Amino acid sequence: MTQRRKYSAEFKREAIALTYQPGVSCRQIALDIGINPNLLSRWKREAESSSDKAFSGSGSPRD
Repeated sequence: MTQRRKYSAEFKREAIALTYQPGVSCRQIALDIGINPNLLSRWKREAESSSDKAFSGSGSPRD
């Protein structure tokens, strides 16, 4: 059984920023960075719907 991969909020934000480049599809970016295109689309949708709270995580902050 495989474990789920966890991506940092910074990685998600950088991946989303790449989608705003002209002439490049969201699918191609996802394949280039090694993730499922549906996952990148979901991250982008989450970021657009709640930009200030996107990818806040469920853990506690470190000191």
